[in-house]
Amino acid sequence: MDHETSQNLLRNLVEEVGRHYLGPRRIVRFASAAFFAGGHLLLEDVPGVGKTTLARTLGEVLGVSVQRIQCTPDLLPSDVVGYSIPRGMNGELSFRKGPIFSHIIVVDEINRAAPRTQSAFLEAMEENQVTVEGETYPLLRPFFVIATQNPVEIAGTYPLPESQLDRFDIRLRLGYPQPESEMFLLKRAGRGNTVKARTMLEPDEISGIMEMVDTVKLADSLVEYILKIGLYSRKNEMLALGISPRALISWIRTAKALALVDGRKYVVPEDLHELAPCALAHRMVARQELMGLEYTDTEEILNSIIENVPLPL
Repeated sequence: MDHETSQNLLRNLVEEVGRHYLGPRRIVRFASAAFFAGGHLLLEDVPGVGKTTLARTLGEVLGVSVQRIQCTPDLLPSDVVGYSIPRGMNGELSFRKGPIFSHIIVVDEINRAAPRTQSAFLEAMEENQVTVEGETYPLLRPFFVIATQNPVEIAGTYPLPESQLDRFDIRLRLGYPQPESEMFLLKRAGRGNTVKARTMLEPDEISGIMEMVDTVKLADSLVEYILKIGLYSRKNEMLALGISPRALISWIRTAKALALVDGRKYVVPEDLHELAPCALAHRMVARQELMGLEYTDTEEILNSIIENVPLPL
């Protein structure tokens, strides 16, 4: 597959998702970039703003298998990865796969699952496999987790630990739709089931686009700039936890995918800056003594870091 073919396919994909998810085009671009970068996506916002609609529509357009997991405090790890059951007269154990054995997993309200169950996603999201009773089972490829959480309602929730947040390449806050989009939704209300999105890609086309991400150019000067951002964050006195090497690698790969989605063969500084808040801020931790004071939001701290690290000439 060449660049022109992959860019045309991505343009059609973004347009089709945008016909069904009426939020900002930026959200669709970022979600598509996260998928083709081989990462995972965390959608964080109040209920009813289209988080599940975006996840479902993306699965329909990509034409891959989609499973949904509704998280509750009593959800068990075996409900996610699967379990062994006896079969036959001799009671030989047979493994029954859980919903995680799918291409796209929509994990609804992930922060309502207990920490033990949240940890069931760690190996899957990092190594594309799960281990059950000493046996390792590979997951499907591509494998993409879209998790949602409500950051406002905290009763009965378990905040994601840093190790889990670091598995998400992008965290998006959708916000409320624009008035014209919301008016369209209100007029359409009560007209029955919504029309499914069209499948726009074949499996080999998905693989081809993912391979094309690796061919997107990134200048050495921008690699040095990315490293300086990481080093500066680790020395920042307002942060207890700066940007890890894994986060920087994820930032690079997602920026390459975004450049491809936008129809370019190379990354520009605007790609990095546009992605930075949703690719890095959730992986940073402010110092405990600063909590409740001005400037404790990690996005604000990240913005101050970026302002203090000049772009290469």
